[in-house]
Amino acid sequence: MEKFFAPCPRGLSAPLAAELLAIGAQNIQADDAGVAFEGELVDAYRANLYSRIASRVLWQMAHFPYENEHQIYDAVLLLPWPQRFEVSRTIKVEMNAQKSPLKSLDFTTLRIKDAVCDKFREVVGSRPDVATREPDVRIHVFLSPTHAMIYLDMSGEPLFKRGSREHTGAAPLKKNLAAGIIALSGWQPGEAFLDPMCGSGTFLVEAAEIALNFAPGAHRQFAFQKLKNFDSAAWSKMLNEARLAEKPKTLLPIYGSDLYGEALDDAHANLLANGLGDCVRLKQANILEISAPEETGVMVTNPPYGERLGETSALTDLYPKLGDLLKQKFAGWRAYFFTGDTLLPKGVRLAASKKTPLFNGKIECRLYEYKMVAGGNRK
Repeated sequence: MEKFFAPCPRGLSAPLAAELLAIGAQNIQADDAGVAFEGELVDAYRANLYSRIASRVLWQMAHFPYENEHQIYDAVLLLPWPQRFEVSRTIKVEMNAQKSPLKSLDFTTLRIKDAVCDKFREVVGSRPDVATREPDVRIHVFLSPTHAMIYLDMSGEPLFKRGSREHTGAAPLKKNLAAGIIALSGWQPGEAFLDPMCGSGTFLVEAAEIALNFAPGAHRQFAFQKLKNFDSAAWSKMLNEARLAEKPKTLLPIYGSDLYGEALDDAHANLLANGLGDCVRLKQANILEISAPEETGVMVTNPPYGERLGETSALTDLYPKLGDLLKQKFAGWRAYFFTGDTLLPKGVRLAASKKTPLFNGKIECRLYEYKMVAGGNRK
């Protein structure tokens, strides 16, 4: 059994743990930064192929106590790097530290790179080259105040990069954050799904791919394919099974709208790029003028705020009207607003049934849940 760690956007480790459990990971342990799990190497392949929420999948090489850079160098030098990848592969060392006592993290990063290269020179007589951009092999180092953890990156490019060209608007959400928000909403394929401020359509693409059982990693390459022990037969079988499990493309009960035509153009382009052009209904509309497309369903949206909308006074005017809209036209629906604007819950003037702290990059946000029952949501 090997040890792995899957980092994710802060606030999403619980749905990521559920996702990893469903695809066969063992000994799962979630924390704020992500989810540790155990399994065989093929389980890491599977996590890369199927996880919508993880940022990447890391294979643990070592976990040891340290007090200085020399101890880290010595420990890294002992690891069997030439058994993991060819000397012809380019490498990059990436460092993250939390309250580390070391004086220079840059110097420590350099020493770790030296240890890897020295090991290769010792075993094969030459050393790998360093690539600051698009390396073949990424080595991730995490330093706590007392311990160092060394990982090989199994993913390469972050997992929210799914292989299709993205048309993004002014404030795009990363795909794994959007997938995590959908997971937190509890939406299930077959239920109506609506994003009435869809922007470039990230929520719509994720919902449609979930409904059609698309494996998010089925159309891209991964770093594990460049490692020495890559099992190409197991990977080909896994990939073929994923593609056979896809459901036929059809028109889905998934709806998107936006006030701005250029945003809808981006959403349409993204749906086309993901092969979903005929699966989602789009229309240009002001959110305050729409009606529920079906009797029950789930609304998930990232309302514009701050500079995206313009003046704060416009928000002050918008939020109470959003509350009225939900009350009058969306009885029987669950609505989820993802926002970094603390004015929203006060302005909407509905009682949120749940508030989930999440982070969009470094921006602290909240996911507000409103269960619309006629007559019962006013504060």
